[in-house]
Amino acid sequence: MASGGKPSSPKPTVVLVHGAWADSSSWSPVVERLRKDGYPVRAIANPLQGLTSDTAYVSSHLSAVDGPVVLVGHSYGGAVITNAAASDPDVKALVYIAGFVPAKGETVGELAAKSSPPIPLVSTAVPGGTDVSIDPDHFREVFAGDVDSTTAADLAVAQRPANTKAVSDASVEEAFRTLPSWSLITRQDHAIAPDVQRFMSKRAGAHIEEVNASHAVMISRPGAVTHTIEDAARSIR
Repeated sequence: MASGGKPSSPKPTVVLVHGAWADSSSWSPVVERLRKDGYPVRAIANPLQGLTSDTAYVSSHLSAVDGPVVLVGHSYGGAVITNAAASDPDVKALVYIAGFVPAKGETVGELAAKSSPPIPLVSTAVPGGTDVSIDPDHFREVFAGDVDSTTAADLAVAQRPANTKAVSDASVEEAFRTLPSWSLITRQDHAIAPDVQRFMSKRAGAHIEEVNASHAVMISRPGAVTHTIEDAARSIR
């Protein structure tokens, strides 16, 4: 019960969208904490086939969620939620976890180019385009520097490649212009430079939090990720 004897509002559903070179299981430590705190949670399997098609896919899944939503995106997933949120009035807050926050007309590739050095990638020709993965020999240093070596090696083997359309499709929406947003910046990130994260987050007017963590922050520092998400969730109740 809330103060004054009125029933508490139901907690919003937290919808998690992973980025490139990961999958929904990467959210597992965060999901465990959110569920323990009483939040309904969904982790959507981002197809990683291009910003336009991935946005449509995530939007379809959002339409099946009843009630208010806190929409969370990691890395490339940040670009997806920036676009997908515009189609669903139930999305009440955005949370970027080491995420891309593109403006209208920008591509993830343009923003990624602001980080240096470039990520060492391996390309594979596939039907309908080209998929790219992080060179497994460099996966830990780029993606998971604060994760133990065995876990990082497992992540490198299981990484899901992304189609190059993920970085070449232009963003068409700016949901952060009308929705409150939060951004967790990872200071030890070698996939998206912390300064690039700060630039995008400040431009979006996000509530900014920072943590000493790698790009794989949802695995190495799930408590910090959960804290940021719950900050956003409390703001809309």
